[in-house]
Amino acid sequence: MNAKFVLLLVVVASAAAQRRPYAYRAPESSEESYESSEAKYNFNWAVSDDSSSNEFGHQEARDGDHTQGSYYVQLPDGRLQTVKYFVDGDSGYVAEVSYEGEARYPDSYESFESREYRPPRPVYG
Repeated sequence: MNAKFVLLLVVVASAAAQRRPYAYRAPESSEESYESSEAKYNFNWAVSDDSSSNEFGHQEARDGDHTQGSYYVQLPDGRLQTVKYFVDGDSGYVAEVSYEGEARYPDSYESFESREYRPPRPVYG
């Protein structure tokens, strides 16, 4: 029995001694260049919910380093906010923000919603 245990111990020690230590290697260079995989896409989506009068959407197109797009959202005060933007190479993100309509704020006395917190009433059934 001791001989089997010693033999097993020798095999395990031999396997552990043959393990190669982990070494970091720099990534191998690829034949593909960055230029050959230029990004190119175009998308557009929009949502219009009549029950809540909520409208929003987004459009964007990209060809290589040049990106242009816009998005819009219906604000709670009734205005439509539109953002037009572009990115051209290293110029960074350049945006132009505009608003359509006039801001309307409900009179606090005419509002059906109260700003005070009230805990919910218990329901027993």
